[in-house]
Amino acid sequence: MIIEPRTRGFICLTSHPDGAAAHVKKQIDYVKSKGEIKDGPSKALIIGASTGFGLSSRITAAFGSGASTIGVFFEKPAKANRPASAGWYNSAAFEKAAAAEGLYAKSINGDAFSDEIKQETIELIKKDLGEIDLVVYSLASPRRKHPKTGEVHSSVLKPIGQSFENKTVDFHTGEVSNIKIDPVEKQEDIDNTVAVMGGEDWKFWIEELKKAGVLAEGVKTVAYSYIGPELTFPIYRNGTIGKAKDNLEGTVSELNDLLSEENGKAYVSVNKALVTQSSSAIPVVPLYISLLYKVMKEKGIHEGTIEQMQRLFAERLYAGEGVTLDEQGRIRVDDWEMRDDVQVEVQKLWNRANSDNLEEISDIKGYRKEFFQLFGFDFDEVDYDKDTNELIDIPSISS
Repeated sequence: MIIEPRTRGFICLTSHPDGAAAHVKKQIDYVKSKGEIKDGPSKALIIGASTGFGLSSRITAAFGSGASTIGVFFEKPAKANRPASAGWYNSAAFEKAAAAEGLYAKSINGDAFSDEIKQETIELIKKDLGEIDLVVYSLASPRRKHPKTGEVHSSVLKPIGQSFENKTVDFHTGEVSNIKIDPVEKQEDIDNTVAVMGGEDWKFWIEELKKAGVLAEGVKTVAYSYIGPELTFPIYRNGTIGKAKDNLEGTVSELNDLLSEENGKAYVSVNKALVTQSSSAIPVVPLYISLLYKVMKEKGIHEGTIEQMQRLFAERLYAGEGVTLDEQGRIRVDDWEMRDDVQVEVQKLWNRANSDNLEEISDIKGYRKEFFQLFGFDFDEVDYDKDTNELIDIPSISS
């Protein structure tokens, strides 16, 4: 079928298998170009492995360190004349590339919040790998069915305490407008957001893996967070999402206690603002990112998810010395984003930004391109007018 991008708001409803393969190849090529990650992981579990930071983590572990990888995700396979989700095609391309280089790679498709998927994953580890020495937790979901209570929690994106007003952009049209978001009204909404995006499920995973005896000596586990600039604090770090991130980061000490017998270590890595399916949904953030990209590209310090993850693995997690942490005990690979010279320039551009000058003073074109590339579109090397096979299987999964 001929597959074209169809969008609804911040979601692309279609995805392209050839573009996904091109996306994965570019990331693999980058990791290879940086050389081997010395003393990196050998057997890695990536929870949330099909897109964004999770996919880049899997690629970095496999092609930077030769690691065997198991990826867990919840993606939609294709049907006749209906493309699969982007994460499905990404994972199919990853497994094919791994197999070509003799790397073990298997995937599990299902609800990672569930006890059933946890146990299925553990059985696969026992059968094929015996144990794992890296657990990456990179889930991004708007809802979670609690495995113990059966309650369905849905996250909300709201400020706390007072309304928030600021600029935002429709990145499809480039129209800058003002947005007002009313504050969350019920503590229940905050609690639900924490239940979905906080650290409880990460802890459940580590508890189950430990109980099953599949964590290697010296195992590392890492989850991802974001802080950002003050201008996004009301809607992000000081809002409902921020409460969830606080909870996630607070889980580290509990996990370090859990992993003491294995001499293991838990970390939260604070990453930079990037175009992801999740960030595209947050008001204000797309405008901030388009300005940030402009500044960081001009300074020669721009990074995408793969550059971030390669740097995290090579220069932080597996650097051979003690991992450098901030005062709150977090790894910071948002350090280039948060440089004073970068933030001063972004703030100046923010003050000027409007619909008339946005194309000139920002990298909104780059934002759009990266958004569509998340779904396998806008790669120069792909012929999108060509009939393509949408029925792509992930080798280790029967669709």
